[in-house]
Amino acid sequence: MKNFLLPGLLLVAISMQAQKITTIVLVRHAEKENDGTKDPGLTEAGKNRADLLATMFKEAQVDAIYSTSFKRTQHTVGPLAKEKNLSIGKYEPFKTEEVDQILKKHAGGTIVISGHSNTTPWVANYLTGTQAYKDFEESDYSNLIIVSVVEKGKTAKVTWLNY
Repeated sequence: MKNFLLPGLLLVAISMQAQKITTIVLVRHAEKENDGTKDPGLTEAGKNRADLLATMFKEAQVDAIYSTSFKRTQHTVGPLAKEKNLSIGKYEPFKTEEVDQILKKHAGGTIVISGHSNTTPWVANYLTGTQAYKDFEESDYSNLIIVSVVEKGKTAKVTWLNY
């Protein structure tokens, strides 16, 4: 039995080292203006929240930032992108192939994705392989979902914060 135990433990350890953990920070856009358009910017409170997001991740490694094509999502991660000297990539919500490409391109890194009250929980559900995350209330802008993924849909750990 002893002869099999050590090689088995070594194989498990090597396997775990080979697995890359990708961290995805999911954030809903900050408070939006009510200007009657389909593409409003942020209110002052929203701009302050966007600045807070940048401050929160000032010392953290961020490898990529993605946003939907709307001003409110782009402006939410704009201060963070400036702080990290990164461009904001675009993604189409509800497209699994786009999320898969982002994961593949930045495997082992930290990715921030700015979305909406329905797209942010959808991405969390897709990454975890669950339906645990429901759409946010329209007035709820404070959620930050951090998903650490080893294998999409199977091995993921979630940390949910409010900021």
